[in-house]
Amino acid sequence: MHPVNWLIVAAYLGYVVVDGIRRSRGTREIEGYFLASRSLPWWAVGLSVMATQLSAVTMIGTTGQGATDGIRFVQFYFGLPLAMVILGVTLVPFLRGEGVYTAYEYLQRRFGPGTRTMTAALFLLSRGMSCGVIIAAPAVVFSAVFGWPLVWCVALIGIPTVAYTMIGGIQAVTWADVKQMILIVAALLVIVVALFVQMPVSPGEALQIAGATGRLQVFDFSFNLNETYTFWSGLIGGTFLMLSYFGTDQSQVQRYLAAKSVDAARTSLLMSAYWKIPLQALVLLVGVMVFVYYQFQMPPLLYNPAHEQTVAAARQTEYQALQNRYADAWEGRERAARRAAALAGQDGPDSPNGESSAAAPQAAPTPEARPPVGQEAAMAAAFDDFLAREASVQEIRSEALAMAEEVTGEPSRDVNYIIPNFVLNDLPVGLAGIFIAAILAAAMSSISSELNALSTTTIIDFYRRWFGAGANDRHHLIASKIATAFWGVFACVVALYAVSLGSLIEVVNRFGSFFYGSILGVFLLAMVPRAGGIGALLGLIAGMVAVAATGIWAPSVSFLWHNVIGAATVLAVGFLCRPLEGAWAADPGNLS
Repeated sequence: MHPVNWLIVAAYLGYVVVDGIRRSRGTREIEGYFLASRSLPWWAVGLSVMATQLSAVTMIGTTGQGATDGIRFVQFYFGLPLAMVILGVTLVPFLRGEGVYTAYEYLQRRFGPGTRTMTAALFLLSRGMSCGVIIAAPAVVFSAVFGWPLVWCVALIGIPTVAYTMIGGIQAVTWADVKQMILIVAALLVIVVALFVQMPVSPGEALQIAGATGRLQVFDFSFNLNETYTFWSGLIGGTFLMLSYFGTDQSQVQRYLAAKSVDAARTSLLMSAYWKIPLQALVLLVGVMVFVYYQFQMPPLLYNPAHEQTVAAARQTEYQALQNRYADAWEGRERAARRAAALAGQDGPDSPNGESSAAAPQAAPTPEARPPVGQEAAMAAAFDDFLAREASVQEIRSEALAMAEEVTGEPSRDVNYIIPNFVLNDLPVGLAGIFIAAILAAAMSSISSELNALSTTTIIDFYRRWFGAGANDRHHLIASKIATAFWGVFACVVALYAVSLGSLIEVVNRFGSFFYGSILGVFLLAMVPRAGGIGALLGLIAGMVAVAATGIWAPSVSFLWHNVIGAATVLAVGFLCRPLEGAWAADPGNLS
């Protein structure tokens, strides 16, 4: 990578680390370390909430998702605005009024220590695994840049981030998130502009090509439990997932517990309700435009450079023949793409060299100014030819991926390597540095947020209750730093496995959806007056069993519906157990 890019990366990361340490003052007490003494402004909390989600996973996994599958992934977030409004009216003021450090503290007051222990343990397991995926995303970039083994790249990201998190507290993490959001949005906008400038077709023609492949299709109104990204799965399953994530996940709850007031906490959540979907659409659009860019600039047959080198060495003749077929198929597709773009831009198929004009995009024709029927037929034929050639290219890529999986013995899903390949090989000097800085800053900030939440839950919901009763704040702060180190190591181990699972953004949500619905069901049950601890505990167990059974015996059911299944099962069991609650002790436990 060019030295200028390294200078940009080093300067930004140095600034983030130094500023984070500077802001770690005032964290010598537990409330200051975990909740910033409940003093953060709404806009900082709101940006932090969004930044924790918009991690390096988003920058790599979601953009890769856009390149391979289009922007229909945005339907995943259709339940977010509704979830934020519900939480702002119900759980936010409730937990703020309880004066708790974690959401799970309240469950002991309502249902007893068993329910608190189990929900907190499920959070630790699910969020610890998700944190590993967040570390994996930037490790992919380093592996592509240096050709280093993935284990060293994971260590390079994980070790300094764990150290930084141990020094700072929630206040340092939050202000790092604010800087992260500014850099990420700026980097995304600049890259969209750079893509449009570098492509030999106009923006309008580029969108026509993307639309022809279905990558601009947003809505799918089919009600199919086996399909992940539909309007209904996003609205219903997504609402349950977002209620679970923002209402019961300590990494998010900790944000609005650190806000100055209930109103500040509510407003911070509404920021996500208003801005998350447009921002996610922008991220996906970057991926879609990278796909269009590669219609005119040949990408590698395998985006994963390590797999490409291994396959080329192990099956040199066979792989070379496959590359030759790929080059021929790509050249045919490129010519077809230019013809289709030329006709879409109304420049005609006889432009010099078959190229379309790169002038400003033309307005869509009005009904009175539609092209002649013959031109419409020619345009349809051109796009049909393009799609047929696109299918041929993808078929050859599938053969290469199968060969890579056979040779390496690893799942060869290279969706996570698409954007790193583009950034490192096709972005101008300086822009590549900005984008990589954004990825690394996002990774450090999101990882530190997760580790801080894991540490908080470990200390407050387990250590302080069982081992540290009566100890002072200094003792608990030392214990929290040890907990941070433990979860950092755990996440690094998970990261080594997560890279091979496919789209990283999907992996995060699969991990979460296995647990979130059942935990949400317990919090919903807490709002039922006659519900008790027996129903909550048995319901939580039943919810997890139901989700696991669905995964085993109905694996085709989308993971988004796991949240609905888990929550519904907990509520059903909780209601059925209400007659048994009379035997439950009047005081199920305290917070000691």
